[in-house]
Amino acid sequence: MEIELDFEKRYRLVREIIETVVLTVLMFLVIRLAVQNFNIDGHSMEPGLHNTELILVDKWSYLFRSPTRGDIVVFVAPPNPSQDYIKRVIGLPGDIVTIKGNAVYVNGVLLNEPYVDPHNQGNPYPSFSNRLVPPNTYLVLGDNRNGSSDSRDWGCVPRENIVGRAALVYWPLGQDNNGLLPGVSSVFANVPAPTGKVGSVCQVINARPATLGPATPHPASPNNGVDMNMLFAVLMPGVFVGVRRRRK
Repeated sequence: MEIELDFEKRYRLVREIIETVVLTVLMFLVIRLAVQNFNIDGHSMEPGLHNTELILVDKWSYLFRSPTRGDIVVFVAPPNPSQDYIKRVIGLPGDIVTIKGNAVYVNGVLLNEPYVDPHNQGNPYPSFSNRLVPPNTYLVLGDNRNGSSDSRDWGCVPRENIVGRAALVYWPLGQDNNGLLPGVSSVFANVPAPTGKVGSVCQVINARPATLGPATPHPASPNNGVDMNMLFAVLMPGVFVGVRRRRK
């Protein structure tokens, strides 16, 4: 009888371990498909996002919908495909965009952009009028207009270059922007459908499928190089087994 009970306990333990490993692998794959962490390198998105901050990128949403005006997106950089950039979507496919100095017009409407600090205003690139955003591309700008390499410089971003939407700042703690990034849909609420004369077409260079690759490090904190998703996958088996045993 004792031998049978001992075998049954070992069988349950082995089964729990197998179930936990399978569940952990599935959760890890789902997480990797849905979100990924990204290390901001530079000041092009000040004052909303800061240099060396770590954010979570939502890769899931764009499987079901297209990027919208105001979204902050991470993408394979057209001027340097070995790097990933982060900028804000200003123009959608078919939009007609004009930039004259600090003023940005989308389909003839001047944008009032609260996310741009007046101290960071500026335009180191030539102004342009009535520039058409081609199909399946997006015109993007950095919030730090005086210190950003963006669509004013190298053109529009192909859809296939976009990795996902910046959703959450999670490190370092204690900054002025921890948590979910605020929505700015009201800025673009009065933008009409594109009409009017087209002056030029936004150039498109180096289209490529988007992957958040090794070109940009994604540490979990400034003190180590552990990927947050990997850390989650390592901790999950112990948590799962502990919960199951507690219930029993």
